[in-house]
Amino acid sequence: MLKQLFPIKHVVGFVSSLVLTALALVVLMDIPSAVKMAILVVTAILQASLQLVLFMHIGESDNKKSLYINIAYALFVALVTIFGTLFIFTWGWFA
Repeated sequence: MLKQLFPIKHVVGFVSSLVLTALALVVLMDIPSAVKMAILVVTAILQASLQLVLFMHIGESDNKKSLYINIAYALFVALVTIFGTLFIFTWGWFA
C-alpha cells in the first residue's frame, strides 16, 4: 500500500536534477572553455529531457504527434529568440 503512495519517480527525478545541477557547477573549475560549454550543453539537454519525461509526463499522452510538433515549435521559437537577440546585439541593430 505504501509503495503505491510513495512517488519514487518524482524523488528519483528530483535527485537526478540536483546531481545534474551540481555537474553543471563544474564549469566554475579552471578548465578550458570548450569543455565548459560541452558540460553545460550536455547537462542542460539531460535535465530538460528529465523534466519533460518525469515531471511533465511527456510519454503519457495519447496524441504523440501533436505533442512532438508542439515541442519542436517551442524549440524553434526559443532558438529564434536567442539567435535573433545575439544577431541584433552583435551587429548593433538596436535603438
